Amino acid sequence: MSDYSGDFYRTITLAMTGASGAQYGLRLLECLLAADCRVYLMLSEAAQTVIATETDMDLPDTLPEQQRFLARAFGAEDGQLLLLDKRDWFSPVASGSSSPSAMVICPASGGTLSAIACGASNNLIERAADVALKERRQLIIVPREMPYSEIHLENMLKLTRMGAIIMPASPGFYHQPGSISDLIDFVVGRILDHLGLQQAIMPRWGE
Repeated sequence: MSDYSGDFYRTITLAMTGASGAQYGLRLLECLLAADCRVYLMLSEAAQTVIATETDMDLPDTLPEQQRFLARAFGAEDGQLLLLDKRDWFSPVASGSSSPSAMVICPASGGTLSAIACGASNNLIERAADVALKERRQLIIVPREMPYSEIHLENMLKLTRMGAIIMPASPGFYHQPGSISDLIDFVVGRILDHLGLQQAIMPRWGE
């Protein structure tokens, strides 16, 4: 059974699904851990495939091994990073009485948008998002599709009206990025801003 005890600054739910842009989610994970947040992490099967395709990270096969691997890779303290199985219906994120105050889905696939918009709750990622919406907690969704179809746009509008924050992975260029890492940090920095966490990875306008 997972250990949900321990004192950290804040607890954040982070889900990564099967859209391109695994680097955004992994960098966000690194920054959340560095900010002394506890992170409940969910990786869809498609997200694991994307990670293997887009990065040189070779995730182990089992959930406990993945948790140990990522904890070592990003310097997490004991109990700070908890990977949740898609069927772990007894985890805190599945219940309105104990779920964290904020959830981020980064990156979010079009299928994930659709499932959340219609309340499917077929796996723990979808259920956790459903809980965030019904409890009026912060839900940040980072789509990584282009172009958007009418279906995508309708689902984003529905979710915005429900209270979610839609933050497409659209980096700016006014800070004159010199690397791909700068573009990734632009998006991750904006997410951290919306979570109310201090960040110094991306200068704000006018700085």
